[in-house]
Amino acid sequence: MARDIRLTLIGKPGCHLCDDAREVVQAVVAEYETDASRRIALDELSILDDEALRDRYAEEIPVLLVDGEMHAYWRVDAPRLRDALER
Repeated sequence: MARDIRLTLIGKPGCHLCDDAREVVQAVVAEYETDASRRIALDELSILDDEALRDRYAEEIPVLLVDGEMHAYWRVDAPRLRDALER
């Protein structure tokens, strides 16, 4: 049975750390495209579009959530993300 995993990347346009995080996340997600045991969905949200996100995460972006739980902020580490996806 496949495990559904939802990644949420929270950032804002023009944020170079957000761009770096997006590249890491997309590269890791691409590694799992043929893995039938995991279905990974990636959502991106901007703190500019949501006041609650801005209030909560403005000083920490980019923020990566895995299944709604904080995984990383400021920098996304590919090996650590792979480890989280394997659990």
